[in-house]
Amino acid sequence: MKRRVRKYLPWLTVAMMMILVLAGCGKKAEKVKLREDPYAQEKFLMGTYVRIRVYDDGKESALEPAFDRIKELADKITINQKGSEIDAINAKAGVEPVKVSDDIYYLLKTAYNYSKETDEAFNMTIGDITQLWRIGFDDARKPEQAEIDEALKHIDFEKVDFDDQAQTVYLEDKDALIDLGAIAKGYITDEAVKVLKSQGVTCAVVDLGGNVFVMGNSFRGQNEPWNVGIQDPNQARGTVVGTIKETNKTVVTSGIYERFLEVDGVKYHHLFNSKTGYPFDNDIAGVSIVTNKSIDGDALSTSVFAMGTKKGLEFVEAMDDGTQAIFVTKEDKVYITKGLEDNFVIGKDSGYTMGDRSELTK
Repeated sequence: MKRRVRKYLPWLTVAMMMILVLAGCGKKAEKVKLREDPYAQEKFLMGTYVRIRVYDDGKESALEPAFDRIKELADKITINQKGSEIDAINAKAGVEPVKVSDDIYYLLKTAYNYSKETDEAFNMTIGDITQLWRIGFDDARKPEQAEIDEALKHIDFEKVDFDDQAQTVYLEDKDALIDLGAIAKGYITDEAVKVLKSQGVTCAVVDLGGNVFVMGNSFRGQNEPWNVGIQDPNQARGTVVGTIKETNKTVVTSGIYERFLEVDGVKYHHLFNSKTGYPFDNDIAGVSIVTNKSIDGDALSTSVFAMGTKKGLEFVEAMDDGTQAIFVTKEDKVYITKGLEDNFVIGKDSGYTMGDRSELTK
């Protein structure tokens, strides 16, 4: 399947689900001096820990503008934040169009296209549901069915209107809410990477709470990639299911283990079905997307999670841009797309086994 969502080019909160087993990075060792001990900085933004590590010697100054860009975008995108452009659109819903920045216009266009391409497995107007449940916040609760039924009436991405010439966005339904929590961190990750590159950085790790981008190759050798560990969705952070080797790629994971609400012995995770108003209920515990741009990895991790393992595998493998995926099921099976067959190594003591795709029924 060709990804049409990338045709428009004018221009939180998924928990961290993977751990980088760092082998460092390197490009041309004879030209770029690399550090085994990177320049590193961590800040709490968008409800998660944002970490950047830079391995190029003498490039510590690149950290500040990268974090400045992250904060700038977070302030524009985060729902229920004063001054947010997304909040401005929601506030003017059913009233008038709102002119937005290049960043937000591009992000909203991409979100719209993913809502369409995935048959609403990803839905940019999920806000009425996420704001009801509030999973991940202190006031999280299970709403009454009547509340959910009412909220579902206002989830319709096709009621988001764009004016390319005026660069305005209009939400037709006055009671609808746009929520870009399932794609925003991906875009912000990509923008942070752009800033680092503009500062002359060739080797770095950008980690926005699970949206990870690895730049360059290992300092142990010019052609040695990063070794990336995929977090076990059923264990504490640091326990991995297996590893892959990647260079200049992003790995984004969605899963059920870290943000959830438990009511009467039932756990409700934070990935919502826009057609039912409840969390998706299928065979997946966690899914990791490996691709070139984090904005795509973010949207796709949510989308294919919604599809279940069998359909999700088929969806990713139909793409023509090299995107790959790793699925961890509730039955402790791991399934990977064909492009990772010579790359993914399952942990010997992980307790997981590789699944037989012929056994998948739905």
